Amino acid sequence: MVTEVLEKRPSHSGPGAPGRGDDRPGGGSGPSGPGAPGILGDPALFGLVAFLGTVTMLFIGFTSAYILRRASADWQPLAAPPVLWLNTALLLASSAGLEAARRRLRGWDLAGSERWLLATGLLGLLFVAGQYVGWRQLAARGIFLATNPHSSFFYVLTAVHALHLLGGLGWFVAAIRRFRRMAYLPGEDGLRLFAIYWHFLGGLWVYLLLLLFVL
Repeated sequence: MVTEVLEKRPSHSGPGAPGRGDDRPGGGSGPSGPGAPGILGDPALFGLVAFLGTVTMLFIGFTSAYILRRASADWQPLAAPPVLWLNTALLLASSAGLEAARRRLRGWDLAGSERWLLATGLLGLLFVAGQYVGWRQLAARGIFLATNPHSSFFYVLTAVHALHLLGGLGWFVAAIRRFRRMAYLPGEDGLRLFAIYWHFLGGLWVYLLLLLFVL
């Protein structure tokens, strides 16, 4: 899991240490800029990128299977539940809120940063709830996992994405706990790694929506 990788990240101390890292899943690298460590010099960032690469390969495999299966004679196109478009807006708004939280954290406005981070988590929860509503809407139309190939891919892809997003919400809880402990340093971009993961999931969702219902 991502949190297991980040727990192994070495910490630095002393006046000559580079940008301060954090060994908790809510943490991130020190201030970004020319002096910030690159991906090879930051074990936590390297581990996160490696994990996201694995997730990307997983969904590339799903995409290949989807394209091949769509050419079969028993393929029945599925109409998107209307709530999915609202869910997309919620997830994109959560990414915007997270960036607002990062800007305020770098400016040492902890109260403002925490408010925006809480908004990010709330919007993420609403997205997951909206996904459940979408599944229920399909079930009410008599469309289930095994109804046809398109519905099978829809349920599987959206469920796998939702599981990864729930993992991100767990990371969000860890970040909020750091705010409660006042564990951030002035100018620290402590939400950097969380933002990379969260924005990745937002982009992945937009891709899945286009794949399933537009392309």
